[in-house]
Amino acid sequence: MQDEPTPVELTKAVADFLRNDITPLISGHQAFKLRVAINILDLVTRQLTREAGGDAAEVTRLRALLGMDGSVTELNRVLSERIARGEIDLATPGLAEHLWQTTMDKLAVDQPNYASYKREQGRDV
Repeated sequence: MQDEPTPVELTKAVADFLRNDITPLISGHQAFKLRVAINILDLVTRQLTREAGGDAAEVTRLRALLGMDGSVTELNRVLSERIARGEIDLATPGLAEHLWQTTMDKLAVDQPNYASYKREQGRDV
């Protein structure tokens, strides 16, 4: 296993190469498909960069909401079940804030350039 370059550096390097060196050479439908590929690489880069911190923060919020420990997947399953049974709702302290922050964290990876996302970044729940 190599220490350098990291997966983030490799993914970013490929996206930058395609964007800067190949995009000017391609047109039409092939250029569209290239832009899609670059967008995917950019998304993977953001996910690799933000995933660990975002998951850790989500787990911390979920532990506080649910009063239990577990992985992000397990805790989200329990949260969903409790919401479905009516045990937790938007009146539950911390739930609205958790849902908002989780949504914003996911948008930061998936669609960080959406105007609505940028506008809402500073919003308080």
